[in-house]
Amino acid sequence: MATALVSAPEQGQLVSVRSRNWIVNEVVPSTLPTSGLQGISDPQTLVSLASVEDDGLGEEIQVVWELEPGARLIEKVALPDPTGFDPPDQLNAFLDAVRWGASSTADVRNIQSPFRSGIDIEDYQLDPVVRAIQMPRVNLLVADDVGLGKTIEAGMVALELIIRHRARKILIVCPSSLQIQWQEQMRDKFGLDFRIVSSELMRDLRRERGIHINPWNHFPRLITSIDFLKRERPLRMFREILPGPNDPIFPASLTS
Repeated sequence: MATALVSAPEQGQLVSVRSRNWIVNEVVPSTLPTSGLQGISDPQTLVSLASVEDDGLGEEIQVVWELEPGARLIEKVALPDPTGFDPPDQLNAFLDAVRWGASSTADVRNIQSPFRSGIDIEDYQLDPVVRAIQMPRVNLLVADDVGLGKTIEAGMVALELIIRHRARKILIVCPSSLQIQWQEQMRDKFGLDFRIVSSELMRDLRRERGIHINPWNHFPRLITSIDFLKRERPLRMFREILPGPNDPIFPASLTS
């Protein structure tokens, strides 16, 4: 159950922001005096959040809690009252699921993406995933013939890296005619929601969030076309978010 929260949350609490669940990493109250202006008379709090959802593990955002519409604190739910014993088969299945989830992330021999996807795969399509999890820094070229499932292979690699907390952001660069196809394939087969970065998206973001918004920072999983990325303004804004020489670099992009 989620309830509206008047005051800011505390570190470690579970909250719902932008229709997704997050854990509170840090709470920084404002040191500025209240202005008395309408709508901002209360002190404002900067809250750092980390996603706890499977498709957003590792994603982090910062919000001004008092200005964030629909922000809610998820109440702690008490354990249900025991009314009986589960059937042995059901309990064993639950224990197996717990053991699998605890061990597969740490063990490079166990891959999870095929079991969290709505796909039928061929044996050869597992090869890129196995190679990827064995690399310190993933750098793969998938060059199968047409119709052999390169999209499925790329999607499994992306999902596996997200599950293992080895990728926080993903960018798919493809011809403009394939953007919708990539978006639908990632959503329907892997449960990964991607946003298409285009002139229309940039226009809408500038209207909603100001003229200085950078579209490459607004969502962790993006799709764009080769021609759009080559334009002067999108390319300049893309270079602004690239890590500097002293910043850590994470495997974060897929190009097809």
